[in-house]
Amino acid sequence: MPEQPPYLRIADTLGQRIADHEWTPGDRLPSRAQIAQECGVGENVVRRAQELLISQGVLEGRAGSGTYVAEPRQRVRVVRSTAREQRDGSPFRADMKAVGKQGDWESRTEAKVPAPTDIAARLGIAEGDLCVRTVYEFLADARPVQLSTSWEPHDLTAGTLVVLPEGGPHAGAGVVNRMAEIGITVSHAVEQPEPRQATGEEASILGIQKAALVTHIRRTYYSDEGRPVETADIIVPAAHCEIVYEIPINR
Repeated sequence: MPEQPPYLRIADTLGQRIADHEWTPGDRLPSRAQIAQECGVGENVVRRAQELLISQGVLEGRAGSGTYVAEPRQRVRVVRSTAREQRDGSPFRADMKAVGKQGDWESRTEAKVPAPTDIAARLGIAEGDLCVRTVYEFLADARPVQLSTSWEPHDLTAGTLVVLPEGGPHAGAGVVNRMAEIGITVSHAVEQPEPRQATGEEASILGIQKAALVTHIRRTYYSDEGRPVETADIIVPAAHCEIVYEIPINR
């Protein structure tokens, strides 16, 4: 049987010390140098072990402070379904309520942002065409659990009451309902989920280790005429959320 990699052995050792209550939630771990000396390994081995445990939600890193035993944190279920997004109310709030958490979000919108190459391709517009960009942080009990950056062609909603996704009389109504207000019927959405590692900025916001696993979902809404009306990059951390797809069956 192949020998276990050193970082996995150290991760098991640290996890066992936590299970044995040598360290409890909120405790700060000794320095990497101290753990490395105790375990007879290099600091890089300890770093990899800690990164693994952070990605699993056992530990948490705090910038400039060190590594701590994480408070128990229930993974929340995030349901992906176009049918749910057409209902009244917020699907995200409903998901959080189902696991006993308060769901909410914060957002900031820029009204005229030139479309980068990849976003322009997804929206079927020219590179540099103006878009409405909205950046979201979705919160469960005031802690970020999901990120999203949404792009809409500016010429689609300019001069209407729905130009700002989170402003005006239709604030927070969602893409489907907002587009309906200006006579556009959203018929379907396409989602492309891919696993990758978190960037430094994403990790900092979500409270996870840089390079921890996330699911990056590229979602695009289409009108019944086949025009892309919105595209978004949704970031879901594996340690905090499980993704479930709900697929309606037309009878």
